Amino acid sequence: MKTLFRWLAATALATTLAGAVHAQALTYPKAFTFREVATNGTTIHVRQAGTGPAVVLLHGYGETGDMWVPLATELARDHTVVVPDLRGLGRSAKPKGGFDKMNQAGDVAGVLDALKIEQADVVAHDIGNMVAFAFAAKYPQRVGRLVVIDAPVPGVGPWDEILKNPLLWHFRFGGPDMERLVAGRERIYLDRFWNEFSATPARFSEPARQHYAKLYALPGAMHSGFSQFAAFDQDAIDNRAWLAAGNQLKMPVLALGGEKSFGLVMAAVMRNAATDVREGVVPGSGHWIMEENPQATVALVTGFLGEKR
Repeated sequence: MKTLFRWLAATALATTLAGAVHAQALTYPKAFTFREVATNGTTIHVRQAGTGPAVVLLHGYGETGDMWVPLATELARDHTVVVPDLRGLGRSAKPKGGFDKMNQAGDVAGVLDALKIEQADVVAHDIGNMVAFAFAAKYPQRVGRLVVIDAPVPGVGPWDEILKNPLLWHFRFGGPDMERLVAGRERIYLDRFWNEFSATPARFSEPARQHYAKLYALPGAMHSGFSQFAAFDQDAIDNRAWLAAGNQLKMPVLALGGEKSFGLVMAAVMRNAATDVREGVVPGSGHWIMEENPQATVALVTGFLGEKR
């Protein structure tokens, strides 16, 4: 009987996710609440739902916490799910500075403090990986498990070689003149990322593109985005100093890469900084794992977080 109930629940979930995937909905279910958390010199927009062990979902550039709707919806069945927008992005405030990732680790800590959460699993993508790594390095006792998805971490492993990839020219693109060039053309600029970093660009839907382009056109949003990249040099210095002191992440780490993007390179990178690294690949996906193959991403992440402790 229990097996039947599990099968029925899984079937219902698959149907729900399939519908969400088809529509690429970016709206959270009514069970989620929204709040603004003042912390660390800024204000972070946070979504929350569910009860049970806590999990924090951190987005990357070109998206916001809205990217996590399918995963957050599934996890909220038996977790307390916390989904912030990173400093300066989405619906969070747009401060002038503080974008180095060790400082943003303080943003995450402040959000958890406000929600009275001592420890959480952390799932991250893109620049969210860098914030998650800093948070795990700075507050290791507060991270149960860590998932990093399809983006390198400054100063860790082959970082200098990765920087030579011409596709990553945007890491050095920023400053007042660049902001003027992009102003009013945010959609054109972001389309470049959504197209070139996808295995199948059509899977990043038109409604999703419109949604994110509108958020990145908010006053201060592109400045914040450029500032996230501009902080990479400091992030690399901070992470190398942490590693040079003999530190390693000790919590279990799942390193996922898109099959048509970082793939197993993610695990190779993380083995330079963590002692317990599992590897995984999101099949048929480029960089935008929640748009290109959300079903596989949800299955891989929930399977790892659900392992016996």
